[in-house]
Amino acid sequence: MAYIRLENINKSFGPNHVLQDVSIAIDKGKLVTLLGPSGCGKSTLLRCLSGLEQVDSGRIFVDDVDITDVSAKKRGIGMVFQQYSLFPNMTVEKNVAYGLKIQKIPAKTIDEKVAEILSIVGLSDKAKQYPSQLSGGQQQRVALARALVTEPKVLLLDEPLSAIDALLRRNLQIEIRRIQKKLNITTVFVTHDQDEAMVMSDNIFLLNGGVIEQSGAPVDLYANPKTKFAATFIGNYNIIPGEKFQQECGERIDCKDLAIRPEIVTISNKPLEDGSAYNLKGKIVGNFAHGNIIRYTVNCGSFEMNTDVLYKSEELFQDGLDVFLNVSKDLIIRL
Repeated sequence: MAYIRLENINKSFGPNHVLQDVSIAIDKGKLVTLLGPSGCGKSTLLRCLSGLEQVDSGRIFVDDVDITDVSAKKRGIGMVFQQYSLFPNMTVEKNVAYGLKIQKIPAKTIDEKVAEILSIVGLSDKAKQYPSQLSGGQQQRVALARALVTEPKVLLLDEPLSAIDALLRRNLQIEIRRIQKKLNITTVFVTHDQDEAMVMSDNIFLLNGGVIEQSGAPVDLYANPKTKFAATFIGNYNIIPGEKFQQECGERIDCKDLAIRPEIVTISNKPLEDGSAYNLKGKIVGNFAHGNIIRYTVNCGSFEMNTDVLYKSEELFQDGLDVFLNVSKDLIIRL
């Protein structure tokens, strides 16, 4: 049986029905992500799990124990917020030790636990420093250590990296994942960033308008979106109306919309002849480089299509050039 179970959770704020019969199951030791746009209900769901918000209806279980009506401080759940909320007048080690002192744990045990967790998060040499002497990434690791030192049953992370610059954010994603695996702690992570969710998660729950739009392993959500929303939110798909695509390619298309990943579209000076791909004529109307990838935007008449290609200087296409797009029939997703 799943370690965490949220069953038919409903939560409203006035007339706004934020969570609508949401059910989620999470296995022990996994890191799962609640992903979705602002206002979709992901942070509210996390706060319901933590006990900071009470559900209107539904039940919450951790390790097969019903905690729906248990107070937040008795749930055995650690939480890290977007804001670090460190005590500025306390050193790193005293910030981390705070929760243990509240529990009236012996001083010697506190010292041992704090030293151990600071070693795990890579801050042993910062123990005597104050938050103002640390970088943003180091402060976030202090907040993580403070949540972990009490040995919670579950760790909750509410967009903890959103205020950190891009390079440090990537490093912290890897660091958090390493710590989570080392401690084998069941973790629920909230983000609106699909790339972050793809990098960090064992499983993703994609929320939209207070319901679970789709869930599964990152690669499953990326390669097999089940709805138009999932396709537009994960993977930068081209969403093309079937009628318009049929008009431009000259072949019958029996679906309302097509979802086409930019990387499965090849661009060339001539069409393929083997029948394995749909062929479209178009004109390049824009391009931009992203690392070793160039994304071309091609006007195909009644719609535009993005295609991603590896950067090779001898294969650059200029704006205004007439080209052919070849789209593998087997890799198109019909919605």
